[in-house]
Parts: sequence; C-alpha cells; structure tokens
Amino acid sequence: MRVSNILPILLAAAAPAAAQAGPKAQAVFAGGCFWCTESDFDKIPGVLSTTSGYIGGKVRNPTYEQVSGGGTGHIEAVKVVYDPAKVSYSTLVSRFFRTIDPLDSGGQFCDRGYQYRSAIFVADGQQRRIAEAAKANVSATLKKPVATLLLPAATFYPAEGYHQDYYKKNPVRYRFYRTTCGRDARLKAVWR
Repeated sequence: MRVSNILPILLAAAAPAAAQAGPKAQAVFAGGCFWCTESDFDKIPGVLSTTSGYIGGKVRNPTYEQVSGGGTGHIEAVKVVYDPAKVSYSTLVSRFFRTIDPLDSGGQFCDRGYQYRSAIFVADGQQRRIAEAAKANVSATLKKPVATLLLPAATFYPAEGYHQDYYKKNPVRYRFYRTTCGRDARLKAVWR
C-alpha cells in the first residue's frame, strides 16, 4: 500500500479518540514548596498535568533565586490541568486544604516568607465561591481562622525545568526534604 493511501486511514482511526477528549480546566494552588504540592496533586485521579511555577508578583519571568529570596511578590505555586468530567474543582480545593497547614500565615512548614504562603488563585466567580465555601468549612472544622489566601488569578510563570517533576527525578532528595521539613508530621497534627 502506498504511503498516500495510508494517511487517510490513520487519520480516520485517530479521529474518534480526539473527538472523545473532553474539555480541560485549570486551577492554581500554592501550598509552600511547589515540589510537594505538585506531588500531592499528581496523585489525584482526573489530574492531567501539573506545572510548578510562580504567580502574583511584579517581576516578569522571575527566577527561582529571585522568588525564593523574597521581594518579587510572587508565590511558589502549581498550575493543575484536570479533566472536569473526572474530578471537580470543588474536590481539588478540598483535597488541597488537606495537603497544607491552612492556619499558618508565615509560610508552609519549614519554608518561611510570603513566597511560601498557601493560596488559591481563583479565575472566576464560580471558583471564588467554591474556594470561599471550602475555606469556611475548613475554619469550622479546625475551629480556627484559616490563613490561606484567596487571590485573583494572575500571570503564571513556569519554574525552571529542574523543578518540574522534581519528586520523580530526585526521589531520595525529595523524601529527605519532605521529611526534614516536617510537612507530613504537621499535616497529621493539624488534620487528626
């Protein structure tokens, strides 16, 4: 069979799969170290991809050194692309709160400073209503005020390549960091 005859067959076979692909949605969450936030979201069925990065600051195309040093106004965050037919924004927000210390206004775990604050960056009124309701629910559950910020979505700058999927590329270093930072121990204490 000639190559020119195979192409229409291949395209026809691929068309149903492409037609079945549903719409994608995205959300941005900041939970301290973006390596940990990325790892936590990647475990949720329906999450298609995660990207570590920076959001909310004054500097265009910031670097890790600039953001981690403070002063740019950015927060380390993760952009989550998900399939809304498989997981809802509400579920993502609820799961997010269980991966952070929502009572800490000075950063998260061993990472201190505004650049490590917990935040939900809302893209529209519906996301804001869902995030506000979840925040109120967490406050009622913990019987304390929640420090997690609700901020308008802004330009998201992907972090440098070595930060993407760090927990997969450097599993030993990642586990050491997560353990010595006290993340899981604090989560157990907050959410017992």
